[in-house]
Amino acid sequence: MARLNLLEETRYEKLPVTVYSDQNAASVAVAKRIADLIRKKAEAGEQAILGLATGVTPIKVYNELVRLHKEEGLSFKNVITFNLDEYYPMKPDAVQSYVTFMNENLFDHIDIDKSLVHIPDGTLPQDEVAAFCLEYERQIEELGGLDLQILGIGRTGHIGFNEPGSAPNSGTRLVTLDDLTRRDASRDFGGKQNVPAKAITMGVGTIFKAREIILMAWSAKKAPIVRKAVEGEISGEVPATFLQLSDSVEFVLDVDAASDLTRFDTPWLVKDCVWEPMLIKKAVIWLSGEVGKPILKLTEEDYNSNGMAQLAVEQGPVYQINIDIFNQLQHTITGWPGGKPGADDSQRPERAEPARKRSIVFSPHPDDDVISMGGTFIRLVDQGHDVHVAYQTSGNTAVWDDDVLRFVEFAIDFKNSVGEDSSKMQGIYEDMRQFMAVKQPNQIDSPEIRDVKGFIRKTEAIAGARYAGVPDSNIHFQALPFYETGKTQKNSVGEEDIRLTMELLQNVKPQQVFTAGDFADPHGTHIVCFNIIIESLRRLRKTEDWVNDCWVWMYRGAWQEFPTYEIEMAVPLSPAEVLRKRNAIFKHQSQKDRPVFPGDDAREFWVRAEDRNRETAQNYDRLGMAEYAAMEAFVRYKF
Repeated sequence: MARLNLLEETRYEKLPVTVYSDQNAASVAVAKRIADLIRKKAEAGEQAILGLATGVTPIKVYNELVRLHKEEGLSFKNVITFNLDEYYPMKPDAVQSYVTFMNENLFDHIDIDKSLVHIPDGTLPQDEVAAFCLEYERQIEELGGLDLQILGIGRTGHIGFNEPGSAPNSGTRLVTLDDLTRRDASRDFGGKQNVPAKAITMGVGTIFKAREIILMAWSAKKAPIVRKAVEGEISGEVPATFLQLSDSVEFVLDVDAASDLTRFDTPWLVKDCVWEPMLIKKAVIWLSGEVGKPILKLTEEDYNSNGMAQLAVEQGPVYQINIDIFNQLQHTITGWPGGKPGADDSQRPERAEPARKRSIVFSPHPDDDVISMGGTFIRLVDQGHDVHVAYQTSGNTAVWDDDVLRFVEFAIDFKNSVGEDSSKMQGIYEDMRQFMAVKQPNQIDSPEIRDVKGFIRKTEAIAGARYAGVPDSNIHFQALPFYETGKTQKNSVGEEDIRLTMELLQNVKPQQVFTAGDFADPHGTHIVCFNIIIESLRRLRKTEDWVNDCWVWMYRGAWQEFPTYEIEMAVPLSPAEVLRKRNAIFKHQSQKDRPVFPGDDAREFWVRAEDRNRETAQNYDRLGMAEYAAMEAFVRYKF
């Protein structure tokens, strides 16, 4: 019976899927399977032939394999490896090369014979690439094929660098990279313009010949493409769907990457559910969108015809369900994000008392405060709360070199205008120009350039906070050490990051903390900064009573919004407040027009923010709530 239930739950899934609580647990499980294979082959006196992948996804797998080697004696002396791909052209000692990646993350830390390591050669003349690819295939076949191939998945649905349009029987070859793939790689190369347009990759047909294939995916960022790969029709437009034809494949996911699969996203379509309050809210909002009706107009027929008959029977009548969900949504809407003084707060998202709250808005980068919650930020100040803003990082990697020269030229002219000697500054300026003239993609800037970039972002943040009405004494710049590497790859969080945050929290003793709640990219600055705040509050709670009265509200950035069923506080903005928020964002001139790291969205940050806030208000309107120009949304985090 349990097996039948599982088949019912997964009936939309066209290949085996295993879901783990998080990527750490999943990575350990995959590493164990690799280690078991290596040991089994070694006991039989055979070599293990592994197909390896690069990118963020397999890093924790490689970390665990290194641990198993160092702590549990796992030997790689019987292992031969073939990597999936390499950028072309690419020097093996370049920071972005997959040779460098594999050495740093695996090969330099284990006892593998490096002569048995195979990675596509990105240095070949183009007229020699085809012959190299044929030889790569021949070597794999001569060894009897790959025992195990591990894969990630790109947002285009590529496996290896088999982009949309790849054939299911394709072999190792030179390919042209999709624009989205190049945009996703842009941070590693210091801009999309520096990302190679081509790559050498194993083909889909080569991958298929492996006796076992494991595709791994982590984070909600991968959830949409995972659903297409697992539940969609087989198509060359999503090359990963070809894996549905294999009898030897398994997708290994964390819960976030699996979140769009039917059994997790809309479980009522595939099984009987335990109808907890959040699931009921999610289902009713989904049903409203599915049939195109406001919540209060949903009927029993709508429920029965869309997989929600069980909910209607167990929790009905349906009109009462509709009223309950309508009221829950209505109660999230408030024009008083700091609480309405003297009001009954039993149905409001924030407490009425104390009437004047101490609030800290934590901003991971120097513009997240106004982009993500600028309207609420301004309203908190207008309503008389003691509002602080803390800029957690300098953001000094996200400023154009041209801006640095412009500001230093200004400083030189100013010193000259007041009769001061500018010769030393002029020398620094000349050194900067010389450095920039030969600067390589993603090369770390000189300390002086990093300082100027940080100063630019600092002055913009001050201007934005002042525009919101925050006094200078309440503007804090933390410059957390984990960020200050001068490159896109940051250090791990250290005790100094925690100490600085605890110190600020202790000084302010806030009743409200606002923090970025963007978890789509688990290696992004936002999630790191969030974890620092939560760890700091947890430590302080052991000795400080005020922490028990501190509420943490999460906001999201210009790229995404919380799903409506998760929102716990929705702050409506008038057209005039939307304009005030826009003006606050405009203070960040270095991020306007074309920021250094724009992501894959061509819109300017202020446009993204306004579109997102408008869409949130429209979602509420479609559900039957009052119509507003815009809304900023928040979810409370209980730590």
